[in-house]
Amino acid sequence: MIGPGRLVRRFVLAAALVRPLAAMGDELDYAREIQPILLQHCVACHGADEQNGSLRLDTATGLAAGGSSGPAIVAQRPEASRLYLAITHQGDATPMPPEDQPPLAPEEIERIRQWIAAGAVLPEGADAESTAANSRALHWAFQPIRPRPLPAVADAAWPRTGIDAFVLARLEQAQIAPSPPADAATLLRRVYLDLVGLPPTADQLEEFLTDTRPDAYERLVERLLASPHYGERWGRHWLDAARYADSDGYNIDAPRSIWKYRDWVIDALNRDLPFDQFIVEQYAGDLLPGANPEQCTATGFHRNTLFNGEGGTDREQFRVEAVVDRVATTGTVLLGLTLGCARCHDHKYDPITQREFYELFAYLNQDDEPLLELPTAEQAGQLAVLRPQVADVRRQLDKLDAEFDARQTAWEAALTMEDKGRLPQNVRDIIYNPPEKRDEAQRKVVADYYRRMDDAYRGLTDQYAALLAQQPAVQTTMVLRQRAEPRVTHVHLRGDFLRPGREVVPGTPEVLPPSHPLDPARPTRLDLARWLVAPDNPLTPRVTVNRVWQHYFGTGLVETENDFGTQGTPPSHPELLDWLAHQWIEAGWSFKWLHRTIVCSATYRQSSHTRAELAETDPQNRLLARQARIRLDAETIRDCALAASGLLSPKLGGPSVFPHQPDGVMQLTQVSRAWEVSPGEDRYRRTLYTYLWRSTPHPLLKTFDAPDTTTACTRRPRSNTPLQALMLLNDAGMFEAAAALANRLQAAPSGSDEERIQLAFRWALARRPASAESARVVRLLEQERRAAAVDSALAAVEVPAAWTATDSQPAALGLSDAQQQAIERAAWTAVARVLLNLEEFITRE
Repeated sequence: MIGPGRLVRRFVLAAALVRPLAAMGDELDYAREIQPILLQHCVACHGADEQNGSLRLDTATGLAAGGSSGPAIVAQRPEASRLYLAITHQGDATPMPPEDQPPLAPEEIERIRQWIAAGAVLPEGADAESTAANSRALHWAFQPIRPRPLPAVADAAWPRTGIDAFVLARLEQAQIAPSPPADAATLLRRVYLDLVGLPPTADQLEEFLTDTRPDAYERLVERLLASPHYGERWGRHWLDAARYADSDGYNIDAPRSIWKYRDWVIDALNRDLPFDQFIVEQYAGDLLPGANPEQCTATGFHRNTLFNGEGGTDREQFRVEAVVDRVATTGTVLLGLTLGCARCHDHKYDPITQREFYELFAYLNQDDEPLLELPTAEQAGQLAVLRPQVADVRRQLDKLDAEFDARQTAWEAALTMEDKGRLPQNVRDIIYNPPEKRDEAQRKVVADYYRRMDDAYRGLTDQYAALLAQQPAVQTTMVLRQRAEPRVTHVHLRGDFLRPGREVVPGTPEVLPPSHPLDPARPTRLDLARWLVAPDNPLTPRVTVNRVWQHYFGTGLVETENDFGTQGTPPSHPELLDWLAHQWIEAGWSFKWLHRTIVCSATYRQSSHTRAELAETDPQNRLLARQARIRLDAETIRDCALAASGLLSPKLGGPSVFPHQPDGVMQLTQVSRAWEVSPGEDRYRRTLYTYLWRSTPHPLLKTFDAPDTTTACTRRPRSNTPLQALMLLNDAGMFEAAAALANRLQAAPSGSDEERIQLAFRWALARRPASAESARVVRLLEQERRAAAVDSALAAVEVPAAWTATDSQPAALGLSDAQQQAIERAAWTAVARVLLNLEEFITRE
């Protein structure tokens, strides 16, 4: 048990973490900031099933009524409130929670104290009939998004966007100063990595460092938002949520063609397609009036589910599993709710019933899963000519097939004994028997022979095959298409599709604003899509802006980014969350507006350097008194290595590619598959385009925590393992990048070692080295030259194929002989490997 003295010290520190009352202008909101704490810590003993001491804390009514020991709260007097005394282990109140349960966090205790001190305001309409379910409906996340005025701050010069006013108000209340701005080079690399996922070039670094215009940074942001690589960077995050992969999953894990959906995502983000339309097209693009192929392609969002093609499986079982996944993904990605928990029974914590789960299921249960052809203009012209001919021949074949039995009977009847004697032996042995005495196998032998000999069939078959061979190979992609006849949907008892319960029709959870279907007699996916992004739906905008915030600061304003329910964490800055969500909608759901607002803020531009005083008051940086240091995503690490080496191909879109990976990876699963390294520039495409096998992901992606693509991923973990260092040092692709960087340095016009090292730092780390760093690398270079001179194996560094035909060949370096060239190449490769293995290289400051 924690002693009172220690608790008091913790409360003093925690006070800084709680939203200040005076600065923010209104009392703490019960549903948003108090009820989640009580539901998480208290309902086991003071809930609907059990009320120790006659005290119930899962409803506003129960909290107001108190228990057998007296009132739980006394407005404006925390020191007289038994609830506060219990959680702070003071007075004669029984310490709560019990000793065997985790205690409340200091910031949670301080939040309750402030709420009581401000008057303990409870929601209107709380009465004796309140239940746990409708009490949970008062949870903060289910409340409408309200416009929030910017709070007043003492340092009016610091805020650059509305974000900063909310952040600074909290910091000022806690008497904490924000961190100074990051230096220009750090900020440049940060915003490049965040917006386009690539480092700035040496020229871009110099241009920014010498640009003295007051709006130089804002101009840079606009250029990056206009870059086609912006869509690649932020498309990767959405594809994580969409569980995109290039294979089916399960044991067979067959390849699939769905890269057109990936390219649609990239293009939509580059076009700044409003987010509400972005969702509508992915959920129901095929149902829009006059839907075009691109809008139909967008429904590939739903087709990223796993598919089991193994023999003997029940296709209906796995179709149902795919629909269940689509419902769960909707909850995770857009609503921030664990909807999957209601598949088998009512949700234990959130106001979502099992019936409501299957009402959402019903929206997504009305579709077929075809392939959509996407011919080029030339292919479309060819098909327009060939397909009518194919259809005409097919009709003639079908007519002949319908008449086949009669014509075969007539043919047999017309055969003379001499004709029969000329038949092949296996047919002759059967043909003497009357048709009614032949078994199935014998009938097939005769029919097949007649089919081959019949002039009219044979001619049409040859014509049909020739026409099919002339048709171009058209790219396809996986989509959804609404069925003409709707399926009937039932509740699945205990989640078992073989145990249908009551029939349900499409519907949405009662805790949220209702949907308004265009045709109430048959609600569709389009109605679901429009409900998800309706202006009065409070979850989708809050969840989405929170997830974007998470990518910039390491943690969302709501830390549990995929759970906005009662078991999730409350927002650290609730007013900021609502302000950002409301302003985003007002800005037309523009993703680029959202990114611009964040990266142009003073909050974003802060230094990420740690500060000793924050270790006590805000160790998790929830007050945002500094920026976060974030380990780069797996794809960005490889892309940065390719960019520094000069190997990176800027090509956008197209089929997935196969870069280097260790031998034998594709033999680790049930079905061994080939991994043929892509030729030419495709080997050096951005990692976003690497072929994603679900059962055998690329080792670099797995090592650096890329998701497994089987379920929606809204936050990647960041591990720290020895395998990561080994991968950076020894992976064939990383070694090739280091060798290419070495060749690039040798080919640079700068003559001295120091000048080349300056250039290496700018290419790899987007900054100039300090004099001590430069001197240390010079010593390393000389050491490696000496080592390579006495060890021929060290000098045997292969030049990447992409570089052998350029002016960076050793002959262009003016070296005297092949041995000296090899020594130089080996030494510079060692330097390059060091730079590409620095912690700074794989970290966004």
